[in-house]
Amino acid sequence: MKSVIGVFASLVLIAVVSVVVVLHRSGGGIKLPRIGPECTVRADGEVTLDSVQMANAATITAVGVRKEMPEQAVVVALATAFQESKLENLDDGDRDSVGLFQQRPSQGWGTIEQIKDPRYAAGKFYTALKKVKGWEKMRVTDAAQKVQRSAYPNAYEKWADESRVLARALLGKATGAVACTVTGAPVIRGTDAAAALMAGLKLDWGKKLDFASEEAAGLTVSVSNVSSGWRYAHWLVSHASATGLERVRFGDLEWHAPEGKWQQVTTAGERDNGRVVAEVFS
Repeated sequence: MKSVIGVFASLVLIAVVSVVVVLHRSGGGIKLPRIGPECTVRADGEVTLDSVQMANAATITAVGVRKEMPEQAVVVALATAFQESKLENLDDGDRDSVGLFQQRPSQGWGTIEQIKDPRYAAGKFYTALKKVKGWEKMRVTDAAQKVQRSAYPNAYEKWADESRVLARALLGKATGAVACTVTGAPVIRGTDAAAALMAGLKLDWGKKLDFASEEAAGLTVSVSNVSSGWRYAHWLVSHASATGLERVRFGDLEWHAPEGKWQQVTTAGERDNGRVVAEVFS
């Protein structure tokens, strides 16, 4: 009897897991357990992502800024990556599709190695979107479909709301909007962590990056306005998990990795709207 009960319980567990997976893939509202740190984005709505998804979303947004694309373009790009890969840099997909946008080497998007670079992939998407006549006035799903030519042309629209929340936060139009909790030992420390942060900033933002200086304890980014400051502050927090970032300060708020929240800066001398200060684990 015990063996029969055990088999039955196993079958029930498999069935439940299968249903959850199906619902998750079909947008049924079930959220699977995430592995690793989580990030919460609040900007006229709320979105929860894991650290990998958050970093990819921040990079997609930064590339959009670097290519001087408007906010709506970032929304379309994020919605497309949501639908195609759940904001994960996939090694494979339908036929020869790879990467965040499931672009295909056989269709002229680039080599596998190129497409697997999130910055390259995002740049190619924006370039293709810019060529679509009247994309700015289209629904998110219609603009995305003009680029992707998917067998499911209306699928992108279900990610429009989430993408607007992310775009608003990552473009610096909300204050303290990206909060990621990073626990456990940092992946890298000290000068290596500072160098990783600086390298990522330069790769994502390119010539759009304001003056940044690297130090042993982290880096400082000088900014010309509050929106620009939050743009970089949110990017830094989004990439914290892989870069050994411990603290970010901007204005009168500070984010700390273990707590994962933005809190008021207690020391008046550290309040500064002219620069974003990032500190790494020593």
